[in-house]
Amino acid sequence: MDLDRADRAILAFLQQDGRLPNVSLAARVNLSESACLRRVRALEERGVIDHYVALLNQSAVGLPDSVVVEVSLTREQQEDLDAFENAVRKLPEVMECYLMSGEYDYLLRVVVANTADYERIHREYITRLPGVARVRSSFALRTVTKRTDLPISQKN
Repeated sequence: MDLDRADRAILAFLQQDGRLPNVSLAARVNLSESACLRRVRALEERGVIDHYVALLNQSAVGLPDSVVVEVSLTREQQEDLDAFENAVRKLPEVMECYLMSGEYDYLLRVVVANTADYERIHREYITRLPGVARVRSSFALRTVTKRTDLPISQKN
């Protein structure tokens, strides 16, 4: 995708503050307000800007712990993958799910209140997902870095 310097600057600022008023954004990227707004709308229409969200503090909402879960399926046929993926999307505690290469099939990041909460989710949901053969879980002890902004290069 062709992104020029102004597009990259717009994206960098919006990743830091998605509520930045167009007037402020335009001033920061050295464009007129109308040109800046046109570019933002074009980035939205092209799907570069996917959507806007508010990022919440996990601890503040009672979900301080993250668990990384490795899941292996009994079979890797497309219908098995589809069934697992459709079911895992319905679990609100699963924040991320990745189809993996390597020794396990999926990697999940699950948010929980505590170990007892994870035990419940593990017992009632994760082990009952379609096709699950093996689950290996690791509690994150501390978040070292967690980014929400992609490294938009300022080339061009």
